[in-house]
Amino acid sequence: MIELEQIKNHCDAIEEWYEFMLAFAAQGIADDREARYGSQLRELLAKAVDAATKLPASYAAMVARLQPAGMQNYIKFLDVLQVDAANALAAMELVLVQPKISSQLIDNLNASLHVRTLLTDVFLLDEIVQVQRLP
Repeated sequence: MIELEQIKNHCDAIEEWYEFMLAFAAQGIADDREARYGSQLRELLAKAVDAATKLPASYAAMVARLQPAGMQNYIKFLDVLQVDAANALAAMELVLVQPKISSQLIDNLNASLHVRTLLTDVFLLDEIVQVQRLP
């Protein structure tokens, strides 16, 4: 069940980044390059970008292999996931290429509906993966 593990890892990377981002936004930092945890912010954001990029394909592979009941519903959600991930990635990648990342910039990214929508998808998928693992 490698796809389930991949999905779980992708979800974990996105969730870890988001939790860190919330703490970073609250610190009032003007420039990540001068902050104690600035490099960690970029590292976690890069991992989240990678995870969000790979998540739809991992989900599609899981669906193809498991052929679950209600297959058409899984396929519909894949369409949603692809769009939501692409929209969130546009914002995440834009922030990642900035020469400096401030707490305010991260706070604005946190508020992005695209990021929040992807997070909701991630939470849903995380639960689906847990159910799929049950005997």
